[in-house]
Order: sequence, then structure tokens, then C-alpha cells
Amino acid sequence: MPAMEGSGKRELCKGVLFVLLWGHMITALEVPLDPKILGELAQPPTITHQSPKNYIIDPRENIVLLCEAKGKPHPSFSWTRNGTHFDIDEDPKVTMRPRSGTLVIDISGEKAEAYEGIYQCMARNIHGTAISNNIVIRQSRSPLWSKENIAPILVQEGVSLVLRCQPPAGLPPPVIIWMDNNFQKLPQDGRVSQAMNGDLYFANVRRQDSRNDYICYARFPHTQTIQQKQPVTVKVLNNSPAGERPPTFLLPPGATTSKVVLRGEVLELECIAEGLPTPKISWHRDNGSFHNKRTSFKNFHKTLKIVDITEGDAGDYRCQAENSLGSLEHVITVTVKAAPYWIKAPKNLILSPKETGALTCQAGGDPKPEITWLMNGITIENTHVDPSRKLEGDRITFTDIQVGSSAVYQCNASNEYGYVLANSLVNVLAEPPRVLTPSNKVYQVIAGTRALLDCAVFGSPIPVITWFKDGHVSVTAGDQHSIYENGTLEIQEAHSSHSGRYTCIAVNILGSRENQVFLEVKEPTRILKQPELKVVQRSRAVVFECKVTHDPTLTPTTTWLKDDGGLPDDERFMIGPESLTIQDVTEADVGSYTCIVNTTLDQDSAVTRLTVVEDTPPPLLVYEQPDPPMDLELTDQRKRSIQLTWIPGDDHNSPIKKFFVQYEDALHHPGVWKNLTEVPGSKTTAQLKLSPYVHYTFRVLAANAVGFSLPSLPSQQYRTDPAAPDENPSMVEAAGAEHNNLVISWTPLTGLQSNGPGLQYKVSWMQQDVDKDWTSVTVANVSKFVVSGTPTFVPYEVKVQAVNDYGSAPEPEVVLGYSGEDLPLAAPGRIQAVVQNSTLAEVHWEAVSSQMVRGRLKGYKVYYWKERSLLEHNPQHEEQRILTFNGNRTHGKLPGLHPFSLYTFNVRVLNGKGEGPAGPSQQFETPEGVPGPLAFLRFTNINLDSLTLEWGPPLRRNGRLLDYTLKYQTINNTSELGQLVEVSLPANETNFTLPNLKYSTRYKFYISARTKQGAGPAITDEAVTVMDEAFIHQPSLDVGPGNTESPHVTPLHTARPVGPAFSNFSASVREDGAVVSWEFLGADKNLYVEYMIENSNEDWTREVVNGSQTHTIKGLKPGTSFRVRVVAKDHSEQVAGSTGELRVSVPAMASRQVDIATQGWFIGLMCAIALLILVLLIVCFIKRNKGGKYPVKEKEDAHADPEIQPMKDDDGTFGEYSDTEDHKPLKGSLTPPSGTIRKEDSDDSLVDYGEGGDGQFNEDGSFIGQYSGKRERDVVECDRSSEVPSPVNAMNSFV
Repeated sequence: MPAMEGSGKRELCKGVLFVLLWGHMITALEVPLDPKILGELAQPPTITHQSPKNYIIDPRENIVLLCEAKGKPHPSFSWTRNGTHFDIDEDPKVTMRPRSGTLVIDISGEKAEAYEGIYQCMARNIHGTAISNNIVIRQSRSPLWSKENIAPILVQEGVSLVLRCQPPAGLPPPVIIWMDNNFQKLPQDGRVSQAMNGDLYFANVRRQDSRNDYICYARFPHTQTIQQKQPVTVKVLNNSPAGERPPTFLLPPGATTSKVVLRGEVLELECIAEGLPTPKISWHRDNGSFHNKRTSFKNFHKTLKIVDITEGDAGDYRCQAENSLGSLEHVITVTVKAAPYWIKAPKNLILSPKETGALTCQAGGDPKPEITWLMNGITIENTHVDPSRKLEGDRITFTDIQVGSSAVYQCNASNEYGYVLANSLVNVLAEPPRVLTPSNKVYQVIAGTRALLDCAVFGSPIPVITWFKDGHVSVTAGDQHSIYENGTLEIQEAHSSHSGRYTCIAVNILGSRENQVFLEVKEPTRILKQPELKVVQRSRAVVFECKVTHDPTLTPTTTWLKDDGGLPDDERFMIGPESLTIQDVTEADVGSYTCIVNTTLDQDSAVTRLTVVEDTPPPLLVYEQPDPPMDLELTDQRKRSIQLTWIPGDDHNSPIKKFFVQYEDALHHPGVWKNLTEVPGSKTTAQLKLSPYVHYTFRVLAANAVGFSLPSLPSQQYRTDPAAPDENPSMVEAAGAEHNNLVISWTPLTGLQSNGPGLQYKVSWMQQDVDKDWTSVTVANVSKFVVSGTPTFVPYEVKVQAVNDYGSAPEPEVVLGYSGEDLPLAAPGRIQAVVQNSTLAEVHWEAVSSQMVRGRLKGYKVYYWKERSLLEHNPQHEEQRILTFNGNRTHGKLPGLHPFSLYTFNVRVLNGKGEGPAGPSQQFETPEGVPGPLAFLRFTNINLDSLTLEWGPPLRRNGRLLDYTLKYQTINNTSELGQLVEVSLPANETNFTLPNLKYSTRYKFYISARTKQGAGPAITDEAVTVMDEAFIHQPSLDVGPGNTESPHVTPLHTARPVGPAFSNFSASVREDGAVVSWEFLGADKNLYVEYMIENSNEDWTREVVNGSQTHTIKGLKPGTSFRVRVVAKDHSEQVAGSTGELRVSVPAMASRQVDIATQGWFIGLMCAIALLILVLLIVCFIKRNKGGKYPVKEKEDAHADPEIQPMKDDDGTFGEYSDTEDHKPLKGSLTPPSGTIRKEDSDDSLVDYGEGGDGQFNEDGSFIGQYSGKRERDVVECDRSSEVPSPVNAMNSFV
């Protein structure tokens, strides 16, 4: 290096050293993974492998305690046992592996209990001591079961039972399995199941539970041994069986229990119940749902399992046991605690002298863990005082640390549920800079690309990197250069002037080090002349040129591709230095050709295409269907096969793909040709399989891509000999048509399947488990046979065999069927009803025995009907209802009952023949329910400060009325509601006068009836106290957009009913439509509300209203009067009764607000807007007549900027101002920010501005449709420099 250069660098180094000595570094070091550096740096010990905290040993194997560590120098190892030093030299059974702390304890011939205890490993060198976790060693145990004599258990059928296992305590706990003497696992289900404690629970015992080999096995997994409990004998008695009962819990006991689980563990909750029928278990969680991925149900839904428990899983869990007689709940309160876990474990800290750093130890847990710090395995309070170290709870801060302060710090976080321990080393290093990048490395880049020059260094403190070019030019960060934290120099766009020698210098307070590298910037590789598109004639030659320029120091390589793949291996393709020649081109050479030029640094490519044409056009080919095959010949004639050969016809330029062989059976189906087989087009021979007793004639058809040929001439006839049948009839069935017969049916064989003359069927049958011999009969070629005189509905085995004059078919399969059914003889017994609520009851019965069913059980039918309401003493029979419950059920639910009513029901069994006799009728009463809405509400005697309310009691009282609740409140002009006032009225009142009301005020009233079950739905109406007492305001009704005037209805009255079934028929108009109410006292019919426009010839519009006594008619046309009636029809749709007709008028307008069109301020505002629009129209008209360009346009022309381009509407830029656009419609308009127009503010409608009348809105309500259609007539065709607002838009802009 020249003297000047050396002097400059020495001055630079002095300045850098001054900065390093004066400054204070706080960035922790990162030690590179270079093996040389790692091998030379001092390092405190680090534990790399250790045994788990809990170590259960097998006494048959040696004990191996793992303890591996690394450090520089290599650490030595020692152990403690139960808190004191463990001298391994005194015990010959204990050895330590070389260069390791792993202990191997030979316990052969020794008692493993002698080595139980708590062990801890320590790895130390001169820089510190690392410690392992406490390793608890315990011996696995599998004790024997204590001998006991277990007396047989006698239990009555239906009661619950618990078989205790109580295995001996083992380590780890054993796995419990209940098996029998044959080591077969006992079957378990929802009734019989094993609890988590190993006991076997029976919800109710059955006769089949009697056995003498209930054996509990305990498998100890660590020692792989199995212990067996003495067999338990259970005998189920039937002399006093237990009856049905609701569920009770066997496990856990009581109504509530609690459970504590640790975070991250598995939560298992268990509920086992007894009862008859067997209860079903379901689980629910208060204020939460189950996590699908972490939750599962085990043991027939009796065990809830949640893995990876978190604090969010705490709370109450409810298990519900339910059977047909009731349900029961048990609440388990789960509390989630947490053993300590790391939030932020301390990390290794590598510092330079006089640096600042910190160790942070943050742990979570419940209870909150206690943090304890140790240094080199000793509590930090018992170590020497270090002025550079400051302990603050979970943080240790090191300030101005010195060499020699290296140590290993341990953080221990513990609570009552465990602990976590972390070793973190603090290594104080003082190292001069070292350069890791190889010296004199050459970097080559292409001009115009990025260059990266490495200067990887290591030192402590962290060195400062400085770059020089050619020994004297300092390289600083700027527009062209960037220096990264790791010392790398980046040249963002390299040019030839950047080529040269670069030197990086690394400096810290302990010294400096430099390294030099070289940069070579090369010229890019470019294709100067790209290959041209070529169109050549077939058999000619073609040449593609690919001329290249490149850096003279780089050697290019040219590669040619065809259709993105390599060139064909063909000598016709010749590659020159800068060209590709193809001799004698063919159609296969058509495609794209790519020239790729590569160097070691870059590449370039170009693509062209070759098209090959013919010298003269080829003659057109004619494609037709093939000619039919010829010369059919039959050879190799056998009983069941023959060979057919033929000669193909002309294919007419389209190869034959297939041949189709067909046959005619002149004996059974003369004149009918059927397909026999297909043959590939390359073959002219077919080996045909034949059936006996057929007169065959063959023909062949050919097929190509165009179509089928005509059939060939038929072959000579070939007759096969008769034989016995090969198969029996299919679809054999047996079922009785009458109670004393059995109909056997089948699908007969075809003539081709008969194999010979004289086809008959041998029908055989015998009663299952009764007859020992078959009864057979041979019938002609029919499809069924009737066996008479059979018992009713008994199983029969049936078979049908085909026979002809030449023998019998193979032995047929046996089919099981039943003789005919008869009506059941008995009715279900022990019928009872359990009322669930006011509208639902559950009926129970005892199943009818199969002997009395006398057929296939289809289910049970429940007939029930309402006798009368409990409020009335006179019977009011309703039409009988029927519910069918399929299958062998013994209970069913009756929905849709009337509250506070008396019902009668009976049950009948149903089989395939019909119903059995009805059982004895039973009755039940439904409890009270909440009443229905009041029949009507109207207002009379409306004065300035009072009015009278009149109402009709609920049509459906559903119980004894206790009182009425009246609520009312005021309504102002903005539909805001005032304070709600509540009044309780006696049940025998049907009117009430409200005094002290405000004059000219609108009130809203709510009135409902109440039974002991609660209040029913309220009926709502409104009224206004006014000067004119004759004015009563009915409820407003939404009859169309923009209409807000009060509705009108014919004065409320009761129509005279037609027939005895209807009464109290009335109608009114409310906000949600016209409300029709009535009282129907007849039997159940199909009820309809019918309405039509008054004085109209249209048909009545019908709406079904079954099960109700009020109905709201929606969608009525505003400003129209309607005729309304209620009609009852029977099941044949004949009119059984109807009400009279009411006239209901729907108003054209409905509103509570004042019409703003009559307000003075609104008229003034409209005049101002009209005047503004007129002025704008005059200005626009003057501008239009002037013509030419606007001043803005002239100013643009005078200051034309070639960089400014006209901008389009869609990209948001400014367009050119010109009179050429005068005839284009305006594309903008002044609208509110939301883009919508409020109906309350204008009579204008968005329909007038949208396409098809349907405006489109975003989800937030903003308008997204494009204005068109009627909008054009409201837009003045003016220049784009101004926009003319519409009156509606202008008005909205002021709102």
C-alpha cells in the first residue's frame, strides 16, 4: 500500500477507536457458526440433553440418567441426590460415560428401591455452572391382588348394579379391562359401561346379564404384567322386577361437584346414571360452546374429554340424564389452574466489556409463579456482590460489565403445581476483529445490475466497517452505495467505472483488520439480429440467424429449442456459430424455435416460428361408411360354441374400428336380430358361445368413424341340441295374500334359457322349524303358485327349480317368506298419558305380543279428540285426530293440544292387514296456558282529556283469566314514544275510561289478558284526543311508498254468521295489514280467509288459516275496498259454513307527519332553487353559442407539455376541453354523499333515474346504479366544465 494510503487509513482507525472508547454499545453479539471461531471462543456450559423430570424405572433394566453439555473448555460433571452430593466413585454399580455426565446404574442383583430419589446434574467449567432439572426416580410397581371370597350377587331385574374393581395401587396406575373366562372383552353399551375408576355400572339389569365370569383385569403397562380379580357371579331374578323410573346419578353423587385441571392437560368429566328405560346422557356448557377440534365424547357419551385445556375452558358443565319418565342434571364446576410455563424464557447473552445487557424471565401460571434466580447453581443472594449486576424481580440488568463476569444464570419459576427451570449463559468476550470473507475474492456482475461485496467480520465489541476503493477513495453510503449492518457493500447499478479493488477495514477498541476483494463489471450479452419468421415449402431448406454481442472476457454458449423442448435427434438439423439450418423440411418441423445465448453471468433469448406449406394442394379424400362384410363361414362346430369368419368390405378411406355379430333364433323369436358380441376391426374371426335348443343364424356389421355398414348376408342356420336348464327362475318371493295362504311367485325363464322343450317348475315349501320334509308340486310354465290352509303369519322356506324334458336345473336357493296376515286380536295395555305442557302430552302403552299382532308389526295408532274446555261444562266434541307411530314403539307425543281442555284417547296396534281393536279409552286434562290476543279493541267517548277503551275477551282464553294489563304512552310527530304507563284491570271488565289525558295528543295503547301461566300477546292500537270528539284515528297502514295518510275502515261491527259454527266475526286495519278475527265453535274443518275487490268479477283470493282465529291480510292495494269472509270446508272441499261478508277499505295515503308541501319555508326554498337553475341554463346557453374552445383549453394549448397526456374518465385524469363533446350527455350530477334520495324530502323517485325501475344499492345502502333512461330528459346537454343539478339533487345538498 502506498505511504499516503497507509497514512490515511491510520488516521481513520484513530478516529474510529476514539468513537468506540467514548461511546457505549448496547447491542448484544451474535457468534457466527464458523467452526474455527466456535472452537477458539470461551463459552460457559450449556445443558444439551437430560432425562425427563419424572423417571419411572423398570427393575429389570439398568437406570440411565442422561446429562450432556457443551462448553469451552469442555465441562466436568457432578450429581446430587436428594439435595446432597452423590459420590459415584463409592458405588461400584454406578458409572459415568466418558466426556459426558450420563450415569448408568446397574441394578442387577440389587433392589431398585435403593436408588429412588431426586437427582440433579451439574456441568461446570471455569466460566460457570449449568444445572439440569430435578429428575425424580421411582420404581414401577405392579402389586398382587389381595385374595378375597366374593359372594354371588343376587339382584332383581330392572334395578341398577355396580361391580367394584378396586385394583391394587400401582406405579403408574393400571389399565382396567372387564373380560370373561375366555379373555373376551365384555360387551358394553349405553346401559352397561365401565367408569374411569374401573368399576362396571349397570343402569338396569336384564336376564341376560346373569353370568358367573365377570372378571376385572388390571394391566400394568410399565412392567407388562396383568393381575386378575376373583370372578364375580351375578344372578338376575325375575320374581319382583323393578318398574320404570326416572334417572338418578350413580356417578358422580349429588347435584354438584367440582374439578381442578391444569392448563395444557386433558379434562375428562364423567356422568353415569341409572333408570328404566336406560337414560341417555347429554352434555352442555354454561355460557359457551364446545371447541370441535379439542372436544370429544367417549364411553357412549358418558365421558366428556377436552384436550389441551386453557383458562377459557373453566366454568360449569352440565350433564343431563333423560329417559321417557323424566330428566336430571348434574353440574360440574371446572377450575383451571396452571403449572408454571414460559412467557419469555431468558436467552443466552453475549456481551462485550463495558456493554449493557439484561436477562428477562417471565413465566405464567395460576397461582402466579414465584421467580428465583441462581448463578452457577447457587441462589443469587448467596453469591458474591457484583456492582455491574442489578436484580429487579424477573429481570437482571448488567451495566458496564467486565471481563471475568461470565457465568450461567438459572431462572426457576415455581408454584404449587410444578416448576420450570432455564439456564442462560452470560458470556463476556473481548475479541479483536476477525474477517471471515476470503481475501482477494473476485466478484463479477453485468453492467446495469446490482453488485454485493461481502465483508463478514466478528469481534467484541462489534467492529465498525469502512470501505475504500483502489486503496484511497472512501466509499460512503449514498445514492449509488449502501452499507448493511453485516458489512456488505451494495452498488445498486454497477457500471464499468465501478470495476477495481475494494478494501474493507473492521475496527474495534482491541484492534483492526482489513480485507480486499475485486469487482469486475462485464458488458451484457445481447442478440443483435433475431431470427425471422419463416414460411417454406416442404422438402426445402430453411436457415434461422441469431447474431450475438457479448463481453470479450466471457464465452457465450448458444442453444436452440423447438416448442420449448430440445431439437429432434436428426441430422437434418445443423447448428452453426450463429445460425440453425434445417434441411428437407417436413410438416413435423412446424413449430416455434428459440435461440438462447448463455454466459456464466447472464443470458438472452429470441423466438421465431416455422410454417411449412405444400407445393401443390393434395386431392380431397372422400370418407364414407364401410361396405358390409362378405362370405360368412361357420367352422369348429361344437355343442356350446362355434367359430364365425368373414371378409371385410371396403372401408372407404376410414379404417374399420369394430365388427358387430348378430343372431336370429328362428325357433323362439323368428325375424328378430339381437347383438351377440363385438370384435375389434383388426380381426375377422369370432369364437361364439351358444345356448342349447336354439336355431341360430348369424350376420355381421362393420363400423368406422363415419358410421355403420349394412348387415352382411345371413350365414347358414346352425341348430344346437336340447339340454337340461342351466339356471333357475329369478326373483322368487313368498308372501300371503290371505290369512290362510302363501303365494309363491317368480320370474319365468325365457325361451333361450329353457334349453329344451317341456319347461316346467318344481315348487317346494316347508314351515320353518316345524316341518322336516319338503312339500313339492310341479307346475306348467307359469309365474306363481298358491299354498292354501296355512297358519297365520308363520315363516316358510321356499324354493323353485326349473325342469324340462332333458333334466333339472341345479339345486335352487332357499327363500324365506311368511304366510298371510290377519287383523290383530289384542289392544295395547297399561295405557297412560303424561302431560308435558299445555299443548303437548305423551302417551305410553304396553306393546302387544307378536302372537296377538298376527302379522308384521307396522306400528301403533293413537286416536284422540277434545271432549270440552275445562271452562265449559257442555261437551264440545271435536273431530277425531289420528297419529301413527311406526315400529315397535311404546310411547308417542300428541302435539297441538288446546290448553285447559279435557281429552279422550285410545291406542290400537297396526299390522300389514290393518288395525286391531281399540284399547280402553283414557282421559287427561291439559293445564292452563297463556291466553290469546283480545278479540278486538276500540275507542269511544273521545274527549279533550279522556277516552273510553272497549275490548272483547280473548277468543282462546286457555285458562281462567286473572286480569287485564293496559299500557299506554304518547307519540309525538317524529314517532318518538313517551313514558309507558301501566294499569291493571279486573278480569270481568270489558271497558275502561282513561281520564287526565293531554288534548290533541296521540296515544298508543297495549292491552293483554293474563292467566296464572302469564300474560298473552298484547293487541295494539292508537287514538288521538282532539277537539272534535267524532274523530277517532285508526292505526296507520303501509299501503305503498310515499303514501302516509290515515287509513279508513268500515266502522267496526260484528258480522252476522251464516250457520252455527262462526261468531264474533270482525275486521280492522292495522300497520301490518287488514286483521280479521272470528270465533269458530264447530268440529275441525279446513278454514280459509277469502277476500276480493268490491264490485269485481274476479274470483275470491283464498288463504289457509287452520288452527288460528285471527289472520292478517297483507299486500292489499291502497285506495281500494275489499269484501272479506271466513269459510269452513270439509275434507272433500265442500263448504260446511261461512261468516257474513265485511267491507274493508284501505286508504290511499297514511301518515302522522305534517305535509311539508303546504309549509311556507318549503315553498320559498323551491322558488330559490328554480331561480338558480334558470340562471345556470342562461349561462350555459351563452357559452354554447360562443363556440370554439374554453379559456382553459387555450391556456393548455399555449403551454403544451409533451409529458402531459389527455386523461380518461375511468382513470381519474383531466380530458381535453373541446366543443366536439357538446353533444355528449353529462356524466355527473350533484347527489347526497350516500348517493340516495330520501322519499320524505321529495316526490321524485329513484325509479325515474334508474334502468327498469330497480335501483341497485351496496350493502351499506349507497346507490351503485348508473343513471340513465328518464334521467336524460332532466340533464341539460352542456359542456363538461359545468354540471346542472336537478331540483331533487339541489334540495338534497341543503339537507
